[in-house]
Amino acid sequence: MSCPGRVHAFADDALGELDATGIAAAIEAGEISSLEAVDAAIARADAVNERVNAIQTADFDRARTLAQTPPAGVFSGVPTFVKDNTDVAGLPTDHGSLAIHSRPASRNAAFTDQFLSTGLISLGKSTLPEFGFNASTEYETLPPTRNPWNTDYSSGASSGGSAALVAAGVVPIAHANDGGGSIRIPAAACGLVGLKLTRGREIADAHSSGMPVNIVSNGVLTRTVRDTAAFVAQVERYRTPPKLRPVGLIEGPSNRRLRIGVITESLPGIPVDETTGLAVQDSAHLLADLGHDVSELGLPLSEKDLREFQEDFKIYWAFLAFAVRRFGKKVMDPTFDAAGTDALTRGLSRVYMRNFWRTPQMIHRLRRSADRYHEAFSDIDVMVSPVLAHTTPKLGFLSPANGFDVLFPRLLAYVAFTPLNNATGGPAISLPLAHTTDGLPIGVQFLADHGAEATLLELAFELEAARPFRKITSAEQ
Repeated sequence: MSCPGRVHAFADDALGELDATGIAAAIEAGEISSLEAVDAAIARADAVNERVNAIQTADFDRARTLAQTPPAGVFSGVPTFVKDNTDVAGLPTDHGSLAIHSRPASRNAAFTDQFLSTGLISLGKSTLPEFGFNASTEYETLPPTRNPWNTDYSSGASSGGSAALVAAGVVPIAHANDGGGSIRIPAAACGLVGLKLTRGREIADAHSSGMPVNIVSNGVLTRTVRDTAAFVAQVERYRTPPKLRPVGLIEGPSNRRLRIGVITESLPGIPVDETTGLAVQDSAHLLADLGHDVSELGLPLSEKDLREFQEDFKIYWAFLAFAVRRFGKKVMDPTFDAAGTDALTRGLSRVYMRNFWRTPQMIHRLRRSADRYHEAFSDIDVMVSPVLAHTTPKLGFLSPANGFDVLFPRLLAYVAFTPLNNATGGPAISLPLAHTTDGLPIGVQFLADHGAEATLLELAFELEAARPFRKITSAEQ
């Protein structure tokens, strides 16, 4: 049975259904050229972007020029996109907001250089919601970015444009970043692999490194575990991260059986819907069948600590919006006009102004959460949880056009399980291990202690082999 609303660009061209690793191998072997790969990606973008609306700024001519002499790296000559909150020399960076009309950046952001050290060739910038504050790539007055699995639904956020482009087959890998779940949420919505790295694993961007608590992690969205693993190894070669044990190149599962705790409880005041809960339980059964020591686990922190964390993260989220509105000309772009911000940014800023007196204690507790998180792994290797409290919503449900008072409670009830790892700095990965009855992907989240990306990647390889990830090209529901 075909899926209504499904759209993809996979074709019998130079890219085929290959992942980034496969395309790079084909280029190296001379089976295709980098220019052929880039041209195929551009043709795919032209074929589907009108329906998914995931490209903010196209840079096709420069990509074709670079492809004639592709840069070295593990993904040499493979096409990609960079999220439009990260500077790429020669392109504007508008952060998904009508409040900014920036001039082209004069240089790459530090992470852009690290990202492109993989040999990837950027075709341009992907969409995001305003300043990455929303969990759906939707706008107050502009058309949304759509989920290629069903264009009536959200692609997640804030890396929703990158997720839509990878899921639709335009490119096999794209830049993403995660300040409250923004790699893992769109991975879950679009059926992709989304790894949030340990804090400090990659080069921090200028905005996040100046935060009181750096909650942002840069990374990628991919369709295969091996692409994510290869990316991690390459960025580690570009810069050895201080104070973290190396990950190295993970190429498959480990023989080590893990102690795995499954979070079966809902967070305080945030129920998990039945479909999502069953997806987590089914993944737990699969892990047990694979020989891992699986047990039910309470919530990773006490209920009191979790309630405090929920409130602290909410205020910190609001603090970031307040900082953007108050200091946007300095920290974002000289063209910034606060009057152009959307209802979510404005409403969050008001929340902070009502709670600004809590700032010192809020920051203290968020910083302390890293130690609490580490302690939670004293008897286990990996935790399993939902990525989100309910399945992917239809477009409109999380639109800022609803107004702040409607939207914000919906966001709090949706984005429940991802922010903890942003505050604590621990790694987490979303894997597309389940789907709804009407064919939409459901992500399951795996969490590990600081620096334990190797454990997560080895487990991800094992799960991918045991339950191959569904393809959007499948005609079956």
